Amino acid sequence: MTGEAREDKRVRKPSIVANLFLSALLLWPFAASAADEIGISPQETYALVQQEAENVLFVDVRDPVEILFTGFTDAVDLNIPYLMVDRSQWDAEKNRFRLYRNPDFIVQIETALAERGLSRDALIITMCRSGSERGLPSAQFLRDNGFPNARYVIHGFQGSSAKEGEKKGLRIVNGWQNSGLPWQAKPNADKIYRIDR
Repeated sequence: MTGEAREDKRVRKPSIVANLFLSALLLWPFAASAADEIGISPQETYALVQQEAENVLFVDVRDPVEILFTGFTDAVDLNIPYLMVDRSQWDAEKNRFRLYRNPDFIVQIETALAERGLSRDALIITMCRSGSERGLPSAQFLRDNGFPNARYVIHGFQGSSAKEGEKKGLRIVNGWQNSGLPWQAKPNADKIYRIDR
């Protein structure tokens, strides 16, 4: 075989780097943004929960009343609200009831990890409605408090609002609900945050 023929064979055989690059391109819509190191897509989250359930704590961090109106996925391990609604105080700037951080959030996360035989180093994935107001902040709060592998679901449960068209303003873009992942209208009574037990 001539040197020229050998060179042609080398060119045709893709390198490991090329294979990884092609794989990344194929997975691009499902991958978390490279700039957002703690974000994870709904599809990646679902795959991890299916494959590594015993090593992952997946937490819905929405207020339980919100879940009653927007839906729930049984893929989560449980609902521990990060921010809760204070119905006794109105936030005039945001035109809604005031939100406050759940004072027991860290303790409740620690308890959930212990019940599953997991340590603070376990992968914890939080999910809120859109990923921005509670998802990312809850994951960052966990990291800041000694849980180094906390992440959050990008675009959350309901996803982003449509920017134009007849469905403008409706949360029909991306997110868990709009990705074909399992969800239901009613919460699981054993997983939703309750103060009666």
